Amino acid sequence: MPLDRPDAVKPALVACLCAEWCGVCRDYAQTFRDMEARFPQARFLWIDVEDEADLLHPLEVENFPTLLIVVDGQPRFLGPLRPQAETLERLIRAHLDDGNGSALSHPDVVSLAARLNGPQARV
Repeated sequence: MPLDRPDAVKPALVACLCAEWCGVCRDYAQTFRDMEARFPQARFLWIDVEDEADLLHPLEVENFPTLLIVVDGQPRFLGPLRPQAETLERLIRAHLDDGNGSALSHPDVVSLAARLNGPQARV
């Protein structure tokens, strides 16, 4: 069930795009939740690609887990990720620490970042 997130004003968003049927994703869920405590400046979302297909459309996620990192409203990373805590932490830290990082420009990714970061964001 979608929930309003009052912490939507945080400067960074880390979203894991997964599927309930994916065993790797189920095993990775706790690692992802644990990372939230290490990065209080970021909003963490776990998004089931099948339950939230309308939200993600027209993006197609074929590899799991796939991570989206948005900093200051700009998508910085979208791609599959090895399901390891160290890899996740390094990737998040690299994007949060690089204030001048380049944003992704694909219109579908930019649009998704805006939908997830908007004041009406529900996931």
